[in-house]
Amino acid sequence: MSLGMIPNRPFRPPAVTARDKLLEAAVKLIRTSGYAATSVDQLCAEAGVTKGAFFHHFTSKEALGVAAADYWSASTSAFFASAPFHDLPDPVDRALGYLDLRIALIGGPPEAFSCVAGTLVQEAFRSSAAIRVAAEASIMGNANALEADLDAAIVQCGVSGTTGASLARHVQAVIQGAFVVAKTQPEECAASLAREQLAHLRRYFAMLFGRENQEE
Repeated sequence: MSLGMIPNRPFRPPAVTARDKLLEAAVKLIRTSGYAATSVDQLCAEAGVTKGAFFHHFTSKEALGVAAADYWSASTSAFFASAPFHDLPDPVDRALGYLDLRIALIGGPPEAFSCVAGTLVQEAFRSSAAIRVAAEASIMGNANALEADLDAAIVQCGVSGTTGASLARHVQAVIQGAFVVAKTQPEECAASLAREQLAHLRRYFAMLFGRENQEE
């Protein structure tokens, strides 16, 4: 993917308020160390705020986890909604453009590209129903955003036996799985392994929609 196909905006604006600083700290620490291993004291130290400020904005660490999932969802949704691939006239090109963008964004160690919502739900899906629900909303929200293009591609190409909603869920399953597998690797190998899995998914979509010979 050319750089012109990547949105010319950051995922999130710089944090200004104490609440946003705590949420940014949560994004960083959850991706790096995990939810369970991150303490309120660590969050406050990373954000540069007092524990009093933490409890002013969040009643508990669980409440912070829910807010972090919502914060991640809002920022990433806005980023992908502004991506230039949406301007492509063909729905197959838009679907492939989404995958190209996801591949292009994978780089560095796992904590630089992994999903906050995915990490949260892996740890807390049994221990916190509130975090599970918030993570589901984030991950499935990303899936829902793909449905219209995938439904249009299915109709255009005469594909049978599936739906846009099912394919969109498959996309998110592969992305989340790629992030998990990447975490098993040495840092220098993690990103390339995750990109490889998404490249296989792109190849599947190209075959499904009759674009096997399209240059990737």
